[in-house]
Amino acid sequence: MSSRREDPPPAGPAVVPAALDPLAGVRADGDPPTDVYLTGTVFLDIIFTGLDSAPVRGTESWARGMGSSPGGVANMATALARLGLRTSLAAAFGDDHYGEYCWEALEQGEGIDLALSRTVPGWHSPVTVSMAYEGERTMVSHGHEAPPPDFAFDGKHAPGCPPPSRACIASLVPGRREGWLGCAAGRGSRIFADVGWDDSGRWDPADLADLEHCEAFLPNAEEAMRYTRTDCPRAAARKLADLVPLAVVTLGSEGAYAVDGRTGESAEVPAIAVEALDPTGAGDVFVAGFVTGTLADWPLADRLAFAGLCAALSVQEFGGSLSAPGWAEIAAWWQQVRACEAGAPGVLRRQYAFLDEVLPAAYRPAPLARAVPTIGFRRPA
Repeated sequence: MSSRREDPPPAGPAVVPAALDPLAGVRADGDPPTDVYLTGTVFLDIIFTGLDSAPVRGTESWARGMGSSPGGVANMATALARLGLRTSLAAAFGDDHYGEYCWEALEQGEGIDLALSRTVPGWHSPVTVSMAYEGERTMVSHGHEAPPPDFAFDGKHAPGCPPPSRACIASLVPGRREGWLGCAAGRGSRIFADVGWDDSGRWDPADLADLEHCEAFLPNAEEAMRYTRTDCPRAAARKLADLVPLAVVTLGSEGAYAVDGRTGESAEVPAIAVEALDPTGAGDVFVAGFVTGTLADWPLADRLAFAGLCAALSVQEFGGSLSAPGWAEIAAWWQQVRACEAGAPGVLRRQYAFLDEVLPAAYRPAPLARAVPTIGFRRPA
């Protein structure tokens, strides 16, 4: 195994530096060079959209749209990088064409720091096929667990301890401890975590022991209610705020609700109504938006609103990682809202007024990359 590729991937598009730094107002000498560190599995996502219904056994379904992009933890990493955060990802990549494509898309296309990532010879990239229909998606995945790295991340501390960063994002697994979280929290990193479905059916908060290291916990409504034995997501958020300083519960089409257990403050923001093309990765984009606002010291309601906006913009594009919005799309959306509500400011104009302080008067960075129908096309000479 090697921490870097022996041979660089084929030349790709030049990295477009983030023209807007949301943390410019809080940066100071001596800050860690990394804003957000995360680790996990990178998948190659192949997404089918435009299906009228779920596939039926024994039949062939045709999709009207298709896209390919890096997935898994790459969804979160890309969303963070597109919002201008200096992002470091530690992940394993296969030495196949899928792995090369994902590495190139993340490092060269998005400017994500992959110095702590590695290529594993002979290990094929995990793959997910996602089928989007009726506002939801069904996924089929295949992959094998990568061999563990044979080196400490920084060579000076316990194996698995990441370098200093402003924040770390983790996906908790019920009943399993992530040793690196305690080390990262001890170094001053702010820990944000979500959680997956508990296949054991226990839904016991004691199985989430790593919450003791977390500043914020961001489950969806169903997960939050099951862990708190409540039948109301808002009540669940209030109970979770006894376990973590900040509890954020996503409510799907209703928006999101948050409780700050340190101050007692709560906030609720409705979702923005949009026509969803593909919901893959929307939860990751929401978390990235919330982390951005938190690190920038925005008010709680503004953080929720911004996270919801990022998620709403993402579901209107193919794929998970490459559907994440950048500041150009956020600026375009805000310009449209201001134009439509210029005479009599409506709910959106009032709720997102904070964007006037965040966005420059004229913001025109290069357009973002998007999911491509397939990989392997040769570039024009």
